[in-house]
Amino acid sequence: MSALPAQQIRRPTQVEVNAVCAKHERLWTARPGGARAVFAWCDLSGLSLAGRNLADADFTGAVLDGADLTDARLDRCSFFGADLQNAILVRASLKRADLRGSCLRNANLTGADLFEADLREGAIAAKDKLLGLRMMEHSMRASEARGAILAGANLERSRLSGVSAVRADFTDAVLKDVKLVRANLKQATLHGADLAGADLSGADLSGADLRDAVLVGARVLGCNMDGADTTGMLTDNPSGKDVSELPVAQMLKAHAQWCETQGAEGKPSIFDGADLRKLGSIKGYNLTALSAKGATFYGLDMTGVQLQGARLEGADLRNCCLRRADLRGARLTDAKLSGADLREALLGPLLIGNDRMLPCDLTGASLKGADASGADMRHAVLVRADMSRATFTGAQMKHADITEAELLTAKGLDGLF
Repeated sequence: MSALPAQQIRRPTQVEVNAVCAKHERLWTARPGGARAVFAWCDLSGLSLAGRNLADADFTGAVLDGADLTDARLDRCSFFGADLQNAILVRASLKRADLRGSCLRNANLTGADLFEADLREGAIAAKDKLLGLRMMEHSMRASEARGAILAGANLERSRLSGVSAVRADFTDAVLKDVKLVRANLKQATLHGADLAGADLSGADLSGADLRDAVLVGARVLGCNMDGADTTGMLTDNPSGKDVSELPVAQMLKAHAQWCETQGAEGKPSIFDGADLRKLGSIKGYNLTALSAKGATFYGLDMTGVQLQGARLEGADLRNCCLRRADLRGARLTDAKLSGADLREALLGPLLIGNDRMLPCDLTGASLKGADASGADMRHAVLVRADMSRATFTGAQMKHADITEAELLTAKGLDGLF
């Protein structure tokens, strides 16, 4: 491939870039003097576009090495063949963006939204008197994301077939239904990543970190996982005791009876270490004081479920719908609640008598990316809990203990304590 001639790259100043961005924003707000931002074949290295609304802008073939695009709105933008190495795209919105043939080497996309983005292979060709067509590039290989940081990024339904992402960091990234056919993910970090429904046919994941990754419904035909760390990886195979082997109906009926008669009849259920995913839904069930330590609930509909005082230590509740669930006084130490819907859930104390209350214990729990908007978390114990990228808008958190908790990019916490 030939290198792109230097004279074809234009280097605008920060003042010029600001003026183009201002016109684009005027266009979006239907004000006079607006014009679409076109940065095709521009050198924007090191410049700032942070917080700008540049949806539908053209960055074809642009050089954005080290550019700051933090919190920028870049939905449907064309980054075809662009050089984004070392770019800062933290929390940027890149929904349906065209990133074919772009270079994301060492770029930081922590918490970015790349829903349905296209990161497939691509190359730009130009007319050439001698060769007819000449391939053009910015000294990098097409579709490269080597060393990129995409921790917590939303890549749902994105197209990454053929992408080269050696040693890239996809920790806790949402990769549901992603096309990763023949992708090179050697030694990539996919710790806690959600790859449910992803197509990994022919992908190379040798030496990758797949601890606690979710591959439920994923296609792995011809996928190379030699030397990969798959500790705790969740697949379609039962994780622990299969619920189909248990008399679930009788157990739940006996438990409900036990709750309704305050222990006079029936008996409490114990689902410790069981895989309960096949239940599909336990919406509205009365499971007060249930014991399900280390159980797998992943993806279950648990709307309005009653789990007061439940023993859920180490349980996998990722992507569960726990909206309006009653978890007062529950023990959720080291539980996995990443991506869970906890809106309006009750995670406050359980009153025991007139002078004693049992707090909801979330010590060491993972709530990364969870939505706890409007939840009651008063007096909750969140010591060493990971609350990064979680949403707490409108939540009640008076007297909650967040000692040593991870609050990186958590939303809605201002003034709650």
